Amino acid sequence: MKKNDELELAFDFVQNTNRNIFLTGKAGTGKTTFLKSLKVRSHKRMVVVAPTGVAAINAGGVTIHSFFQLPFGPIITEKVAGHRIENPNFKGKFNRRKINIIKSLDLLVIDEISMVRADILDAIDEVLRRYKNRYQPFGGVQLLMIGDLQQLAPVVKDDEWKMLQKYYSSMFFFNSKALDSAQMLSIELKHVYRQSDGVFLKILNEIRNDNLSKKSFDILHQRYIPNFQPKNEDGYINLTTHNHSAQKINDIQLEKIHNPTKRFTAITKGTFSEYSYPTLFNLELKVGAQVMFIKNDSSPEKRYFNGKIGKITAFEEENILVECEGDEEIIYTSKEIWENIKYSINEKSKEIEEEVVGSFMQYPLRLAWAITIHKSQGLTFEKAVIDAAGAFSHGQTYVALSRCKTLEGLILSSKIPDSAIICNKEVSLFNENVEKNQPSREELNNATNFYQLELIEELFNYKQLNYQVNRAINSIYEHKESIQGDILEFLQKIDKEKIPEIAKIANSFLSQVSSLAKENSDIENNEFLQERIKKAANYFYKFNQEKIIEALNKSSFETGNKAAKKAVSNRLSTINEILVVKQNCFNCCFQGFVLKDFLSVRAKSHITVDEKTKKVKLDYRDVETKHPDLYSILKMWRKDEYEAKMLVPFQVATNKSLQEIANELPVTIKQLKDIHGVGKKKIEQYGDVLISIVADYVEDRGLEKRDDKTAASKSQKKIKLEKPNEEIKKPKKSNHEKSFELYKSGKTISEIAEELGFVQSTIENHLCRYIVSGDLKIEEFVEQSTLEKLLEYFKKNPKSSISDAKAALPYEISYSQIRFAQKQIEFLETLKSKTI
Repeated sequence: MKKNDELELAFDFVQNTNRNIFLTGKAGTGKTTFLKSLKVRSHKRMVVVAPTGVAAINAGGVTIHSFFQLPFGPIITEKVAGHRIENPNFKGKFNRRKINIIKSLDLLVIDEISMVRADILDAIDEVLRRYKNRYQPFGGVQLLMIGDLQQLAPVVKDDEWKMLQKYYSSMFFFNSKALDSAQMLSIELKHVYRQSDGVFLKILNEIRNDNLSKKSFDILHQRYIPNFQPKNEDGYINLTTHNHSAQKINDIQLEKIHNPTKRFTAITKGTFSEYSYPTLFNLELKVGAQVMFIKNDSSPEKRYFNGKIGKITAFEEENILVECEGDEEIIYTSKEIWENIKYSINEKSKEIEEEVVGSFMQYPLRLAWAITIHKSQGLTFEKAVIDAAGAFSHGQTYVALSRCKTLEGLILSSKIPDSAIICNKEVSLFNENVEKNQPSREELNNATNFYQLELIEELFNYKQLNYQVNRAINSIYEHKESIQGDILEFLQKIDKEKIPEIAKIANSFLSQVSSLAKENSDIENNEFLQERIKKAANYFYKFNQEKIIEALNKSSFETGNKAAKKAVSNRLSTINEILVVKQNCFNCCFQGFVLKDFLSVRAKSHITVDEKTKKVKLDYRDVETKHPDLYSILKMWRKDEYEAKMLVPFQVATNKSLQEIANELPVTIKQLKDIHGVGKKKIEQYGDVLISIVADYVEDRGLEKRDDKTAASKSQKKIKLEKPNEEIKKPKKSNHEKSFELYKSGKTISEIAEELGFVQSTIENHLCRYIVSGDLKIEEFVEQSTLEKLLEYFKKNPKSSISDAKAALPYEISYSQIRFAQKQIEFLETLKSKTI
């Protein structure tokens, strides 16, 4: 395609601005070609959607309803009397992968926009706001809407319109409430590639605009030939207004051919809805049948295109031979594959990818003596017999006539009455406005500069962070009684001191940016402004790291309340995401602001953050205790216990109880009774194991046990009453000794845990002490590659606690493996001291 100014202008607006665009043009002006080119050339992260399955397949995208999970009935997003009307089928709940795509999305392309209802566009707006930016139309995602309003209109049932007419003047997409505030501009493509005949183009334009002159009417109806019966070899296709008419013509014509019928069954894989089949699943053909190619040739030869008409001359083992008028060679037609696309994110590159979730393989042919006008949308024919007398919807006659390349290739089987030329006045007025308000290159430059400035202002703005910090503080206050730690203190300090401090500097800097941009609004080529951006990026990055991020990493937050944990964790996760995205974008600007690089980094940062927060615990420290390692061991024991018995954490022990145990080090039942939240039932269930864990810890660390003579005497009396005297004299084996003996006898850790009535983590803690003594080898419990990571970590962080190590190391490394590694370090140090 030769250079086209409107196409280049449209591409530049998409590529370099965030303006929402309606790309329109008469039939055959290259809209589909533009979309295919955009998918290859653009650096923006995009998703392509369309209103129907066939349109989505042709556009190389997915349907609007499947991507946005919309119901097929009417959707009311407008609030009535301050309340949102509930749409029971519009849940709007997405999985993490879909949310990732939306959060990182730059551009949403909607093909065949003329068929999209206004309420659907408003529903899209609601979804994008929810997951991307609630304050901007369509969540700040740029829209590219492609289509011709004089072609197929939205389909709305009478009962649906009764419900929707309270909110919309019509169902055309431009009546969308969200679009009113979206600053849409329109670009009309004017060069028609499909037709070159000036007379025919004039007729089409007059029909398109509902002002067919008598002269044009007379010229057009010179092509009216009643009872026209073309020969098969002539290659005409009949266009009708209704499915049953097209099917009847095809059946009659196929029956006339006396050659045997060949049946071809399609092959589908994965997910491919039958409503999206491009041709029949069971295709019946004969030698001599007129067929139409329904796909562009995927081979380098490009022998056929979507809409090309031909005749079957023979069947071979793998090919159907088709002869087309004007071609010197027979087309050997093999099966083609249509792919059903689902969008996903590449884990390594973080780019949005088109994932093939299903395919349909069949010969790219359909019987072509007749098809409906609706199915002809987007196709091009050399010869066509058109019956448009029964046209019943807006644009139907125009679509039928504009499929033909020339007036000479067109035959009317019926006259076109005035009633068949249906043009919506609202559409005509809208199109007139589009034609009068085409954007200029100057407007493009202004929009480009404004977009760059907007991105910089967004980066150096702290309103969003401040808002989320306040929401986190409010969530903590709502659950204050069940939350431990000093996270609230740190958040309040950030809210009252740090954010106001950096926001003041940011406002001053943005004022400078605004002044410098007035001197040269092309930010990428404004040398002085670029130097200021580099310095500011370094300063703000350092401030965030030292004054906000490190403060949050030092804070502690814990709760045994599930609702409190979810509410506060979600707030903290959002704060974390905002900071990570900011830091990555600041880092990108260390060498200056480049739009392409900035957009890529920003989009990928959202994905990285989401994957991180999904896989690992947020990096907030445990609450302060005198013995943090013991506290980690106790929490690890509790986790195994409640998971094994399908309980919730507080049913085993509350955080407050575990914290007190880690502070007071109870080694007797009496001492354990003094712990808050540990009553008679808890002692019966877990008393022995808790004392064992604490006693092991005290012994390992060489700590002094608390004296408890009264508890000891009571314990001895109880033993004398229950056991024979000779058993009292025998030294009682400790639990860790029992575990060791059972392990050496060949039993597994799970078998030992079952026999002794403990969870596995407790047995692992028992065995840990034998790593230090050299009686057990570390290789029995930790793989070499994992051990190397652990030893390297503790070499760099010798004073790190178990909980600190767990937060810093890969998620798959367990608490037990960390504990074994610590004991291995003790063992190596013991060997070293003996050698010295």
